[in-house]
This record gives sequence, C-alpha cells and structure tokens, in this order.
Amino acid sequence: MQTYLRGRDFIGDLDFSKEEIETVLDVAYDLKRKRALGEPHPYLRDKALAMLFFFSSTRTRGSFEAGMAQLGGHGAFIDSKTTQISHGDTPKEIGQIFGRYFDGIAIRHCDWKAGNDYINGVAKASRVPVLNMQCDIYHPFQCLADLMAIQEKKGRDLRKKRIVVSWAYAASYSKPISVPQSLILQMPRFGMDVVLAHPPEFKLMPEIMDQAREQARKYGTGFEVMDDMDKAFKDADVIYAKSWGPLVHTAEASEGAKIIKKYESWITDERRMALAKSDAVYMHPLPADRNIEVTDGVIDGPQSIVYDEAENRLHVQKAVMALTM
Repeated sequence: MQTYLRGRDFIGDLDFSKEEIETVLDVAYDLKRKRALGEPHPYLRDKALAMLFFFSSTRTRGSFEAGMAQLGGHGAFIDSKTTQISHGDTPKEIGQIFGRYFDGIAIRHCDWKAGNDYINGVAKASRVPVLNMQCDIYHPFQCLADLMAIQEKKGRDLRKKRIVVSWAYAASYSKPISVPQSLILQMPRFGMDVVLAHPPEFKLMPEIMDQAREQARKYGTGFEVMDDMDKAFKDADVIYAKSWGPLVHTAEASEGAKIIKKYESWITDERRMALAKSDAVYMHPLPADRNIEVTDGVIDGPQSIVYDEAENRLHVQKAVMALTM
C-alpha cells in the first residue's frame, strides 16, 4: 500500500499509480463505513478547500462541499463568473493567492482546449494540492466513484469483466469527452476488458487512445473500438452509455449539433440491455437525458446503479482530500 500522498495534485487519471488508487479506494470504503455508522472522522479539521467552478454543477459541488464538512473542514464555493476571475485574474495569480488562503484548490473547468491547461497553470503556481473536479480531458473523481461502484457490484477482482463505454444520443448540448476518456484510461488497470463504441465522428483524443491501449497492454486486458452499439453491448458486464460531443471532429457548435442529430437511434433501452449479460449493470454519471439517451425503464430499473455511483463521488473525494490535504 502506497500511503504518502500528502501534497500531491490529482489532475489526470494516471497521476496516481494503480497502487495509490487502491489506497484511495481502501480509504473510501472505510469512510463510507464510518458515515453509515455515524462515526465522526474529522481528518481535515480547520482546513479549507477552494472550490472554483467555471462550469455549473450539482453532484460535484454537493459532494465536495458535504465531504469537506464531514471531514471537519470547510468548502468555499467560488463562481468564476461572479468574481474577478472573469475580469482578468490569471491561473498563476489564483495558484499563488489561493495557495496561501486555502489548504487545497479544486477546479471544474470544462471548456474545450482550455480547462486542463488552466488547472495545470494553477497547480504550477500553487503551494497546496490542486484537484480536478472535471476538465475538458479528464473527470478523475467520477471515474473513481464508478470504479468503486463496479467493485461493490462485481467484486474487487475485475479481471476479464467487460465494460462497454458507449456514446449515446442527447440533444441538450455537446457534452465534454472527459468521462469516457477517464474510463478507458483507468479501467484496464483493474483488469477490465474495455469496449469503446461510438459513431465515426465521436472519436476521443488520439493521445488518450494511445495511453489507454498502453494501459491495456501493460495489464493484459482487452481494448476494442466499435461503431455498432448493439454489437458492443453483447455479453457485457457493465454498460456505461452517455453522450459526448464530436469535439475532436469539430468544436463548432452548430456543426456538432447536426452531427449529433444523425444518431438518434443510439439510445440505451430494454432491448439493448437484454443483449448484455443477465446480471449486467447500467451506469451513467448523471444528469441523463431521459428517454433520449436512456429509457426510464433502464435508468430506473433493477440493473441501474446510477445512485450508487453518485453516492460514491462523496466517498472517493473525501478519501483523496484526506490523503492529500
């Protein structure tokens, strides 16, 4: 067990080794048990976390703020639009100043080709840990919550379990590609065979694909890419189907909307879930576009574990904060 993570940033999924991720999960399970039993665990008493949001949030803000309170500290919500950040505060200035005010800095910035650069710019200037609450490239805490939920349902040994990371249609907006990218990076490290399914225009970043294939080679797991949703779902243990934008193909919103519209049939419904194993689980980071991205029957059905995923955001985030801050 690698336990010394104090002062470490957590920005990309591979920033922590597999052994360090296992430590995070061990701590998360312990914190989940303590919360269930009502045992106090104020490991961050008198500490404060800056929570800087460039992108609106429900679960992320709620889970980080509640987590800091349960750890005995305070989470300070900071909206980029209502502060001087929108008037010119630079990443260096935020890193320098917030690094002196706070014991940790968490940032959510999902703007394409801007978010990750901003977070790393803050981290470079900060004397305290910087945590990625989601950027344009990675969503590491969501992925840890997903991994924890899969282990709870399928066991800690996930070797040869098949996870399908699939694109799904949603008309709301062109969503970040960070969730599928984090999944394909992290899941091979824990023995899962990954199937990535999407229409041709919804490719992920080439460098992330290369890293995912390298993780699969390193850990001896499968990694396939398909453009057929039905074929991908066949015999899966885990179905993780959500929308993301064709951002690698085009960042132009109107063109992206036209492309998305072509694939309305990419919905997770009862027929497709029946193609997976009978004990397969359905996952989604929420919010889902109901009856567009996924049917009510699936997301509210017995195979859905979306609320377990959402709860686990709290526990894995508390674990990382307790270990790093």
